[in-house]
Amino acid sequence: MHTPGTSHPRRWWILGALCLSVLVLVIDNTVLNLAIPALMRELDAGTADIQWIISAYTLAYAGLLLTAGGLSDRFGRKRLLIIGLVVFGVASIAAALATGPAQLIAGRALMGVGGSLVMPSTMSILITVFDEGERRTAIAAWSAVSLAGILAGPSLGGLLLDHFWWGSVFLINVPVAAIAIIAAAAMMPESTGPAVRPDVLGALLCTLGMIAVVWSIIAAPQRGWGSVGTGGALAAGITLLVAFVIWELRSPHPMLPLRVFGDRNFCGGTFSVMLLAFAAAGMILALTQYVQLVLGYGVLQAGMALLPFAGSSALFNIVGATLAKKVSTRAMVSVGMLITAGGFLVLWSITPGDGYPVLATALAAMGMGAGLAAPAAVTALMAAIPPAHAGAGSAMNSTLSQAGSALGIATLGSVLATAYTAAMPPGLPATARQSLAGAMALGDGNIATVARAAFVEAMSFGMVTGATLATVAAVLAFILLRTRSRPADPAATPVAAELTR
Repeated sequence: MHTPGTSHPRRWWILGALCLSVLVLVIDNTVLNLAIPALMRELDAGTADIQWIISAYTLAYAGLLLTAGGLSDRFGRKRLLIIGLVVFGVASIAAALATGPAQLIAGRALMGVGGSLVMPSTMSILITVFDEGERRTAIAAWSAVSLAGILAGPSLGGLLLDHFWWGSVFLINVPVAAIAIIAAAAMMPESTGPAVRPDVLGALLCTLGMIAVVWSIIAAPQRGWGSVGTGGALAAGITLLVAFVIWELRSPHPMLPLRVFGDRNFCGGTFSVMLLAFAAAGMILALTQYVQLVLGYGVLQAGMALLPFAGSSALFNIVGATLAKKVSTRAMVSVGMLITAGGFLVLWSITPGDGYPVLATALAAMGMGAGLAAPAAVTALMAAIPPAHAGAGSAMNSTLSQAGSALGIATLGSVLATAYTAAMPPGLPATARQSLAGAMALGDGNIATVARAAFVEAMSFGMVTGATLATVAAVLAFILLRTRSRPADPAATPVAAELTR
């Protein structure tokens, strides 16, 4: 029988299956954006329908992550991974066969449920099958696949939509999920946390609180933060999460060991992951519009244009794993975040006439920074979690990334829209002043030229924000992260000892 936290004989094959499981989740989320025109045309989906087709997944996924992580610790990480992949695959078929927006929204929500079961299990299984010496390399590979999937998604989506109908972006999930299920069943060992009573009240408070907060973030750009619905949902969500924290601190068998926030490495890794996700989500939101509407690229070419980020991040994940043997985690995260900030500053300097080379340089620099920083930050975060709570700790990492991405899209999306409208001359048609896509649809060359310049000017505000956040993350990492690694035995530190009482 395999002892969790030691090297499993089939660990590298297991890592491949885990990376495949992650890949199917991250690619699906990115390919959908390219199918929006087809969905509006063939399903007669309106703007509100499209918003919920996209948001239903995020709402279910982020809302259930922490609860799913706790369930995996109790009932088995391998078991929850397989169940999640089955749910995700079945939901993908349902989404592909949808004949109306309501069915597609339901299918996407069910895919989010499956994803919430899969993601925390992947990291917790990785932690249990690798020893401390190889764990950073394994996390680097896991992180590289996640980043590559996010950027490769648009290319794959463009290829599918050029040759098949919109449902193909969902059906592609099925064979990948099936292979991952077979690999998991055949190779992965089962592992669980200590046998304790299920924390039903904690799970309920956490799930409802997260759903309310995520919903308010999703709804804010359309409804406004001051609306009764958005403000009420946010207030209710925060109240429920505060109640969750109080309950978990007092519960004899908590679902999530909140005292881990007293660990400096955990806090440093947490802030770094969240701020990087915030900045990256806003960057992708702006650049997908920039390459299509300013540079004039087609769907497939636009997806390919973002690949320097994926290639660079994958390369420097490997470089980072090698350097980690000689360089401290604090230095890796701090330097990586500063390089990322430099990439944002290059994007800030872009003008409408610069073309692709400047963009490619910035993306390569940001990929380098993310490749160095992200695996080191995740390693620091997960090292602070006792093995018994690996599922909940992995879920915390994924939840923070999702929260950072959602906040990044909502916040930087609002900044982009507001700055664009402010940069447009007041005498132009309202549709041109509302969005770059609206301006391009008018077919007026002069308006299009003005709109492109206004969008690039607006984009620069978002890139300055990204550079600032990356710099703040670098400073926090330098202050909070320890120079030396934690001891291999989790019980050897006061925080871990307190957590495992």
